[in-house]
Amino acid sequence: MTRQTVREAAESASYPLFIPFIMAGDPNKESTIELAMTMQKAGAHILELGIPYSDPLADGPVLQRSALRALKHGMSLTAAIELIPEMRKRGLTIPVIIFSYYNPVLRMGIKTFIEKLKDNEADGVLIPDLPLEESEELSTLTKKENLANISLVAPTSSTRLEKIAAQAEGFLYCVSSLGVTGTRDEFPPEAYTFIEEVKASSEVPVAVGFGISTPEQVQRLQGSADGVIIGSAIMKKVEGLQAELEHEAKRRDALNSIQQYVEDLLAVPSSHQQ
Repeated sequence: MTRQTVREAAESASYPLFIPFIMAGDPNKESTIELAMTMQKAGAHILELGIPYSDPLADGPVLQRSALRALKHGMSLTAAIELIPEMRKRGLTIPVIIFSYYNPVLRMGIKTFIEKLKDNEADGVLIPDLPLEESEELSTLTKKENLANISLVAPTSSTRLEKIAAQAEGFLYCVSSLGVTGTRDEFPPEAYTFIEEVKASSEVPVAVGFGISTPEQVQRLQGSADGVIIGSAIMKKVEGLQAELEHEAKRRDALNSIQQYVEDLLAVPSSHQQ
């Protein structure tokens, strides 16, 4: 079976396009592989595989703790990328995007990084701290290897919105509000206005991230966005089940609990479905 590209997966999804984020190596390699499979079972269309980093500028407390746990367990950029073939062997068919800050990529070397992504069956990359104006080399290499270079747009980049949207590949990651990642009780009204502006400027599906943690938020975004990116809420659940995930005999029950949690989070009542 031929895998879909990131754009094909995004465009073929009915609402909500679901893109979960999981941190590679938290709580361990085996759990990361199983979490990827669990996300696919729960309805994920695309998977973001996060690379733990010691200075994650955009991450809130949950993902910071997750990254630190993964680093303590020896996870690295290379080790994370090499998990993808293992996921494929288990039956993962959805596209996988590597989510990494720029420093680990720069240390590896951009050309080596892209070659490693291609060799290990990844489908794209998202580097949140690499500005569009400095991403030409990365973009050239990803295009050459048919990998998606995912663009990110935030309220602070509204003056550059059209330029960023014009170069977006696969889907456009729309940051819902200012600040770091983490669950939020509600989005301010201006967040919805901004999301609608992004949607109007984008030729690829728009997925909203940063703060989505309730079914009500997923429902309210319908009509403005094409989908949701959920990371902190999932990794907070992983954190709460860390002991069970590390225990082989208890891992399956923990994974089932996470799957049910995600399915409930994405449940859109029939009156809201398209």
